[in-house]
Amino acid sequence: MSDICHFNDTLEKNAANYVPLSPLSFIKRAAAVYPDRTALIYNNTHYSWQQTYSRCCRLASMLKQFGITRGDTVAVMLPNVPAMYEVNFGVPMLGAVLNAINTRLDTEAVAFILEHSRSRLLLVDPEYVDVVEKALARLKGPAPIVINVSDPSQGEERLIGDLEYEALLAEQPAMDDWQLPPDEWDAIALGYTSGTTGNPKGVVTHHRGAYLNAVSNVLSWTLPQGVVYLWTLPMFHCNGWCFPWTLAAIGGTNVCLRRVDPKVILDLIKQHKVSHYCGAPIVHSMIADAAESAQEPIHHKVSGLIAGAAPPASVLERMDKIGFELTHVYGLTETYGPATVCAKQDGWDQRPPEERVRLNGRQGVTYPLQEGITVLDPVTLKPVPADGETIGEIMFRGNIVMKGYLRNETATNEAFAGGWFHSGDLGVIEPDGYIKIRDRLKDVIISGGENISSMEVEEIILRHKDVQHVAVVAMADEKWGEVPVAFVQLRPGSELKEDELIHFCRENISRFKAPKKIIFTELPTTSTGKIQKFMLRKQLETEPPT
Repeated sequence: MSDICHFNDTLEKNAANYVPLSPLSFIKRAAAVYPDRTALIYNNTHYSWQQTYSRCCRLASMLKQFGITRGDTVAVMLPNVPAMYEVNFGVPMLGAVLNAINTRLDTEAVAFILEHSRSRLLLVDPEYVDVVEKALARLKGPAPIVINVSDPSQGEERLIGDLEYEALLAEQPAMDDWQLPPDEWDAIALGYTSGTTGNPKGVVTHHRGAYLNAVSNVLSWTLPQGVVYLWTLPMFHCNGWCFPWTLAAIGGTNVCLRRVDPKVILDLIKQHKVSHYCGAPIVHSMIADAAESAQEPIHHKVSGLIAGAAPPASVLERMDKIGFELTHVYGLTETYGPATVCAKQDGWDQRPPEERVRLNGRQGVTYPLQEGITVLDPVTLKPVPADGETIGEIMFRGNIVMKGYLRNETATNEAFAGGWFHSGDLGVIEPDGYIKIRDRLKDVIISGGENISSMEVEEIILRHKDVQHVAVVAMADEKWGEVPVAFVQLRPGSELKEDELIHFCRENISRFKAPKKIIFTELPTTSTGKIQKFMLRKQLETEPPT
């Protein structure tokens, strides 16, 4: 015991043996080690790692000129353009906190976020000027300084005021005296949840977690040097799942994409030999559709991360057919994006196609640098058996979990009750220890006392060759309390009828789980490709089907 005390008490941290973990270290190293390697491509613009690092340092200098200091919030409403990449480094170089706002939010939500976050400065793309102007007019407190990030590729633009990003950047010296945070627990970013049931919650993340999850991306995807990464995923979404920092860590190349266009995506993949990209199931499905229509094969390996509650088997099958290798990950804003991965085991690739899809479609196991994930009874917090049947709530623990919700102590305490982060997702543990989501707590349909997983019904419907996308939600019913209703987006040219699809469901799933109504429509999605079920529920409330 005395030796243990001696080891712990007399050997102290010092400047030689301890440095706070921060992803800012990555870009400084990338600029030093790979100064001339291409870091970023956008249209005809190419920046090396040295140029990118210099631009980030000049951004920090510019923010400092406007009075931004440690702990201040800097908001951005930007698509995936160079400035959006640069803010992930330039803002935290000052110790400030990056608040990347979802570009699809309405005026009310943007106004709430700007006010709740107490944003001191806002970078905005002209595409979002109308929403931002209206949001600024609603603010009760001081308005942030607005800097426009012009994009010559978009033609004529309307700006707010006369401050412009590139012009200001050109005037600044590179701030080369920036420091790593004094405490790795310092906030690095603020990301707001969707807020579909009220005001969004502000998720506060820290330098340590961002550093560790950026490295986890490298380890879980075994990323080599020379990666060319296409930004199909919005960088505002969980800070791009930490990939802005990951690409700096490995000295990879970022190919920026202003908006998701499957034809443009395929062209960029071919032109720049893109090796990796990320996206929701709907994004991969769009790429598969475009590839099948083009009938022009891609002759190099492309790897994708697919995230969402449960990637449809049809998406995995179709991407495999066109030669794209997908890996399923799962996480939330509160876990910096991906926090689990469906790690592929030896021999899976030799299994029959259906079995391979089933195995690869699970949420999987902990991310390399996340401490733990489990499924617990949400009331007793006791582990559920690994039988693939007993449902509990998926919970996380570790360094890749948020600090908490900004100025919301009640929600923070509820989220961390019992020493675990409560995800709100229901799942099972399968006999091999892999986790499989069954549903969101709020999406379970209780019909006549029986629980129906909306995801289970969706998986069945997606097996039909004519179905492109589907969302299943609950509809009030006098007899059963709730019954499932399916909103279905058909493939172009399909003439599938409602009774045919209901019959298909009844042949492949218990009759009580089959949807009682099919509504054929185009499905509303977020900018990250997630289907907005709350809008479908609202539609059922205001316009119940006959």
